[in-house]
Amino acid sequence: MTQETWSKSSWQKFPALQQPNWPDQAAYGQAVGAIAKLPPLVFAGEIRALKKQLAEAAEGRAFLLQGGDCAEDFSMCTAATIRETLKVILQMSVILTYAGGRQVIKVGRIAGQYAKPRSKDTEIVNGQEIPSYRGDMVNSPEPTLAARQPDPQRMLTGFYLAAATMNLLRAFTRGGYAALQRVHAWNNEFVKRSPQGESYEKLAAQIDQAMNFMRVIGIDTDIPQINEASFFTSHEALLLGYEEALTRQDSTTGLWYDCSGHMLWIGDRTRQLNGAHVEFFRGVGNPIGMKVGPDHDFDQLKRIVARLNPDNEAGRLTLITRFGANHIGKYLPNLLREMKREGCKLVWSCDPMHGNTYTAETGHKTRNFDEIMKEIRLFFEIHRAEGTHPGGVHVELTGEDVTECTGGGHNIVDAHLQQRYWTTCDPRLNAGQSLDLAFQIAELLR
Repeated sequence: MTQETWSKSSWQKFPALQQPNWPDQAAYGQAVGAIAKLPPLVFAGEIRALKKQLAEAAEGRAFLLQGGDCAEDFSMCTAATIRETLKVILQMSVILTYAGGRQVIKVGRIAGQYAKPRSKDTEIVNGQEIPSYRGDMVNSPEPTLAARQPDPQRMLTGFYLAAATMNLLRAFTRGGYAALQRVHAWNNEFVKRSPQGESYEKLAAQIDQAMNFMRVIGIDTDIPQINEASFFTSHEALLLGYEEALTRQDSTTGLWYDCSGHMLWIGDRTRQLNGAHVEFFRGVGNPIGMKVGPDHDFDQLKRIVARLNPDNEAGRLTLITRFGANHIGKYLPNLLREMKREGCKLVWSCDPMHGNTYTAETGHKTRNFDEIMKEIRLFFEIHRAEGTHPGGVHVELTGEDVTECTGGGHNIVDAHLQQRYWTTCDPRLNAGQSLDLAFQIAELLR
């Protein structure tokens, strides 16, 4: 296959997994047609800027911090929720940059993370078989037959909420909220009372001293590097009709970009060599991520990498490994050796969430902080043993005071999960746990 045979609709000739069973195809066509006429959510120049930064991560000179909601909730598209998510990512970035001594690329799972893959199309609730919840862009989480019917109008709602989120993110990151002078103001009230919050305040005080020193000796601190933040968006690009509708040709270069988000990733369930997702993403110019779990074949994976990144361009492709703390030692070393032998220029990122999920005695799906950190620590150790670069982490988190993952500074145990278990899908780290994670990763970076 060559670039000449690709078009933004060529994926339709390939098997597309994890697509909703839209009951009304005419309504589906009208929805994606309407989205295709709307303005892009992000721009080609921003996408190219992110790819350039990711090229630095591929060479070990930068670190990718990718985090946010497991599945964004339409009802939580509020200024407060968006601000709290951004706030904790900014805090983590400051910790990794200042304490870890590394340039940090900030990418949110935000402004589009509205669709989720599922292991089964249906589930049984109260003796009735109903469609599985596939994210707010498809159906509603309420366990009723009517609520679970896929509705293509939800894609339009998702677009408008993503646009509103992007608007606010740009205002926050470029309008002074992300300035380093506000580093103390980013600390959440419930986090301040924790050991992580206290450590963060000490680090913030050191930054204040450094900023004051710069001003005293006459260095201008009124510059974008200090008063603004580069922040990019990402999501799992699952609904290919939606992604196609937002794919536009750049007028300056003639290249095609999926303008639904800066970085997009292909999930572990949809990375088939001859599948629709790989076909679609081989033709767009965005940085692409791809999840890789234990169930992978080296030869197939190498062929997928070659198809997605035929020019072996640094920053184009990020492999996001999700093996689990107890299995990463079995799978990651061989994977690194194979890709290194092929000479592949990749960003290696660790998803320590999905391989460490278990069901607590309370019935809640959860993850333990120590297991999450164990996988990250092993990720660093294995990369250094193999002579490759640990390029980033990919975590599900929120700025809210949730009790969804056990462990961390507040010592959440299984019995606490029911107190504030607010996720509609997978469990997320809260702000305190996220800061704890950042401090420990900073030690690994040093």
